[in-house]
Amino acid sequence: MNINELLETTLPGLGFELVDLEMSPKGRTIRVFIDTPDGVTVDDCAAISHHLARLFTVENIDYDRLEVSSPGLDRPLKKLADFARFAGSEAQLTLCEPMEGSRKMKVLLCGIEDGRVLAEHAGTALVIEHHQIERARLVPQIEWRKAK
Repeated sequence: MNINELLETTLPGLGFELVDLEMSPKGRTIRVFIDTPDGVTVDDCAAISHHLARLFTVENIDYDRLEVSSPGLDRPLKKLADFARFAGSEAQLTLCEPMEGSRKMKVLLCGIEDGRVLAEHAGTALVIEHHQIERARLVPQIEWRKAK
């Protein structure tokens, strides 16, 4: 079992979703990004880090550094289910092939249908094959408040 499969089977049992996995070129640093519908706390990251350190020892996964964190405000969208979960949110997409004259576009996510991502760009409805999306991230929605 590779490390991605190991994390995909382990984390849901602990109440977390694997958002992304990054490994340094020689696999010496492992970065694991986790999430839940309610978000992730520092204590969550510490608990998962300790659990994974023990798991990696048992599974003979050799590494020097393990980092566990939340995906951040500009969360990457990897799985088809991510596009459904964040319907109604803005996302920045990089496509494999140009669409509407560009490979990069900011869209409003509208959900999924038949394995395709539904979105809206500049008032135009788009249907994008999931495999045509090279990279996707949520656009952070920051609310500014005036000081009283």
